[in-house]
Parts: sequence; structure tokens; C-alpha cells
Amino acid sequence: MTTAFDSIDLAGTRLANRIAMAPMTRSRAGEGATATDLTAEYYAQRASAGLIITEGIQPSVVGQGYPDTPGLHSAEQIESWRKVTAAVHAAGGTIFAQLMHAGRIGHPVLLPEGLVNVAPSAVAAEGQVYTAEGPKDYVTPRELTGEEVRATIADFAAAARNAIDAGFDGVELHGANGYLIHQFLAPGSNRRTDEWGGTPENRIRFAVETARAVAAEIGAARTGIRLSPGNPFNDISEPEAELEATYTSLVKELSALDLAYLHVMEVGPIRELVTVLRDGFNGPFILNPSTEGPTGHDALALVEDGTADVVAFGALFLANPDLPARLKAEGPYNTPDPTTFYGGTEKGYTDYPAL
Repeated sequence: MTTAFDSIDLAGTRLANRIAMAPMTRSRAGEGATATDLTAEYYAQRASAGLIITEGIQPSVVGQGYPDTPGLHSAEQIESWRKVTAAVHAAGGTIFAQLMHAGRIGHPVLLPEGLVNVAPSAVAAEGQVYTAEGPKDYVTPRELTGEEVRATIADFAAAARNAIDAGFDGVELHGANGYLIHQFLAPGSNRRTDEWGGTPENRIRFAVETARAVAAEIGAARTGIRLSPGNPFNDISEPEAELEATYTSLVKELSALDLAYLHVMEVGPIRELVTVLRDGFNGPFILNPSTEGPTGHDALALVEDGTADVVAFGALFLANPDLPARLKAEGPYNTPDPTTFYGGTEKGYTDYPAL
């Protein structure tokens, strides 16, 4: 029987185990949206994960959605990530950079003067974002032109190349949680009538073409993607009646690209759809399962019963740098402190003790 502690080949990248560190925004980037020495320490501490997937990293200046998030679109940023990947590799780990364009999520005060948030359509999301000036309502974004859509895809490809230059083992495209790729997938945020919207076939085009461009730039074996079907986070609206048809079509197209993996964040009771998507994808399948509270030891059974090839852990990995060892021993576990999740110093970041 295969267990979560067995190794796995991820399209040519050998993982020591089937326990992944899920991407988690920490908002601790340095000046110029760079990774810091503390960033390197944080990820190196967690190098016993079979796979580390970083926090969301913006592929362009306008892709930033939150304060103090890092980028991969400047020479300074590339150089800053080299110390992170070197530290993880020295500790025996494997690390993929998650590329995340926030789209309509964010606010112009987080961007250079003159820039505004962009999206598939000029539809504002309900909600607020925290800024140095306090909470601010999301603004109505500027709709991307067809030419700008293509330029945004090129930004993802360029950032992927930068990630490889910085020493990452691969990249994950963030197509979940209501950010730009997900905004194109969802009819509530994508009201276009051109080739990028109007029908499920057209709404999946941006995700597919972005994955295709990144795979062409760095190789499909170093390209993964994360999806969260039906996730209402960030005011996303996806009709339940269209959900299976949209995502099965999307996964069919992605499967044809021979990507490194498909990573699904399960939100709510959609296990039946998750199984359909797993069966429709021809490569390794990572599942961040829907649980009450942090994903715990019970989730390891998902590898044993074949539901997933790899299981991703979020908050529990944040608080337990040596999580695979703790899972094997069935605890004890440090308790995550939500007050230190976003921003701050080493407190709640690199000071969680190992066993």
C-alpha cells in the first residue's frame, strides 16, 4: 500500500514524500517586493516537505493584491529568491514558486502611482483589503483589452523563466481563490463576449493559454496549476449547474499539456467532482482537502485510498516546520496563531519550535 511517506516522481522531479506545504500568503516581503533572509529561514525550516509551494508571488507590478507580497518581475527580486532556493536545496527540499496575479483583488494604493487593478471585466468584488492607510473597499477594475490579455499571459511566462533562473524547481499557477485566472473562469467576474468569455469554452481559455505559455517557456514537467472549483472566496460566483462541465473541460485541456501536477483546493462537499477531475488528469494529483480546522493526520489516508497522490497542508505546516515527522509520530502539534499569519517579524513565522 502506498503511504504519504513514500517518495513519488513528479514528472521527473523526485519528491521524498507525498506531503506538500500549501501556498500561504505571509506578507513579509522586503523593500522592492523581495524575499528576505527571514524568508529563506522560513522555507528552509520546512524543507522536509516532499514539496514546498511558496506564497503567491506576483508576476508583474499590477499583479500585486496585498501589502508586502513578493514579486518575480525584477532582477533584484530574482536575486533575492536565490538565497531562498539555495537554503531549501541545502536542506534537501524541493520548492515551486506559486505565480499569483490578484486581478481585481487589491487597491490602487498598493500599486505605483497611475496604475489601477485589472480584471477580465469591469466588475468590482465585494469586500475590503487591508492597506497602510487602513481597510479599503475593492475598486472597480479596468477591463483588460484583448492585447493586454496576451501581454498578461506573457508576464506569467516571463515570471516563470525568472523563477527557474532564481533556482526554483518549478512553478505553480494560481488558478484558485478568486484571483485573476479564477476570475476568468467564473461568469460572475468574467462578462466578456470575445474569445476570453461568454461560454465555458472561452472562459477556460485564459487558464489554458497561460499554462501553455509557461510550459513552453520552462517545460511542462516544471509547471503545475492550482484550482478551487466552486470556491466563493473573493466574491467569486460560479453556477453549480456549470461547475462540472467547466472544470472537466478545463482539466481535459490541461491534461493534454502533460503538466507536472494538478493541485485542487477542495472547498465544501465537492469530493465527487474532485474524483472526476483526478480521473480526468493524466499526471500527479495534489489535494488540499476540505476539513474542519487545519488539515491533520487523518488526511494521510487520502494517499492510501488513492484519492490523491500528494496531500497539501496549510496552517498546520505554518505552525509545525517539521510537520512530516510530527505526522509520522501522530503529534504533538504546535497550534497556529492567526494573529501572526500576515505581516510582522519572526514571531509566528520562524519561531515555531521543531520536535
